[in-house]
Amino acid sequence: MTALLRAVESPLVPVGFTVEPHAASQRLQVVTLSSDVIQGFADVMAQWPVQALEYKPFLRYATADRLDELTENTLGRCLNAIMQNRDTAAFLLQYDGEPNIEAGELRTEFEIKLSTAISHLIGMPNHDSMYGKYYARFTVLNEDNSDSYLRQAHRRMELHTDGTYVNERTDFVLMQKLGEAHMEGGESLLLHLDDWADLNKFYNHPLAKKDLVWGAPKSKNVESKVTHPIFFEEDKNGKPHMSFIDQFVEPQNMSEGLYLYQMGESIEADPNYIAVPLPVGSMLVAQNHCWLHGRDKFTAHPQLSRELLRQRGHFTR
Repeated sequence: MTALLRAVESPLVPVGFTVEPHAASQRLQVVTLSSDVIQGFADVMAQWPVQALEYKPFLRYATADRLDELTENTLGRCLNAIMQNRDTAAFLLQYDGEPNIEAGELRTEFEIKLSTAISHLIGMPNHDSMYGKYYARFTVLNEDNSDSYLRQAHRRMELHTDGTYVNERTDFVLMQKLGEAHMEGGESLLLHLDDWADLNKFYNHPLAKKDLVWGAPKSKNVESKVTHPIFFEEDKNGKPHMSFIDQFVEPQNMSEGLYLYQMGESIEADPNYIAVPLPVGSMLVAQNHCWLHGRDKFTAHPQLSRELLRQRGHFTR
């Protein structure tokens, strides 16, 4: 049992899952659901298609409750303990075995239901304007002409946080791999704010808490702009929370531009990031204000394809 579980207010003995630190970082926790739990979840969720979850928001919480019940209500407590502890605040969720489900769209629906259960155990996803639902599905292909780096396979997507250009709180981000073909590379990249060597340099800068302008390209379907600082608040222990992405911040003068440029260069040069392979069906969930995330570049292949699902939202506990 990890130190994290021993630190929970009352003793927590996981039922139907295990928790261990990731090999690349003691901060990132690996949560592995047992084959019995995953098959039980598939069976109990067969009654509700994904469309029902899209049309009836309360079913998303019922979905989370069904999964939690299969672990004797220990999974939700564990995931919230991980996310509320700044020293961890991220987990990779995977499962043993394969559920007895036909391949194709039914299997994809199962994965969406699973990520819905996980997101609603820790919070509530915000509406995703890019896809028009509480989640977004998108595909990375070998060739792309989109207006952001999200779908561009052959370059590294720089480390950033999500939700910089919207008014809703974005406390967490969930990234799930639904499928892939002819893939090499493309590991998820993570950097914890407290491991960034230059944090204090930029946090104590005169522009650290100055309102900046944030917008988004047309593909995001968000036309309005917002203003907020990079370091917009402190957590309960007085440590900074960050909101930053280099693509969508709009400096209004030379001093803002150079501050942002130097910050981006520092983050990308920091050696303390970790690279995490994400197997199909698994998901990476991170506290969005103390973890920066990105993606390494892929090796080119004519039939390269990766379908991803994203949920991002706010904590409700």
